[in-house]
Amino acid sequence: MTQHDDIPWDELAATAKEAMQKAYVPYSTYPVGAAALLDDGRIISGCNVENASYGLTLCAECALVSALAMSGGGRIRAFSCVDGAGTTLMPCGRCRQLLYEFRAPDMVLMTVSGIRTMDEVLPDAFGPQHLA
Repeated sequence: MTQHDDIPWDELAATAKEAMQKAYVPYSTYPVGAAALLDDGRIISGCNVENASYGLTLCAECALVSALAMSGGGRIRAFSCVDGAGTTLMPCGRCRQLLYEFRAPDMVLMTVSGIRTMDEVLPDAFGPQHLA
């Protein structure tokens, strides 16, 4: 049994797919859903929300972090993100930084190349510890 065998990856993927179905994507028609397991056992989700002013579009990870704050906070233990076909997506660099801010120390992500730690997908990251 590895350190992360208790992560309900199938449930995270299903929750991400459900969130993806709620995406607002009239411009790109590229829905994305995300789900995270928190350190208190809750699962939260988010979807992308586009805007006619493309730069204002919100990624699914942004919606997820907003849901985290609105639901009482916590830290992300595990994360999964999918596209409209339910295929695993790797968060972009901006979103990796956003997730890093709210990670649990042992956070892992389902990626296109398997389960990876946050430190593997965002090595030498800048974070709150640099501002203390």
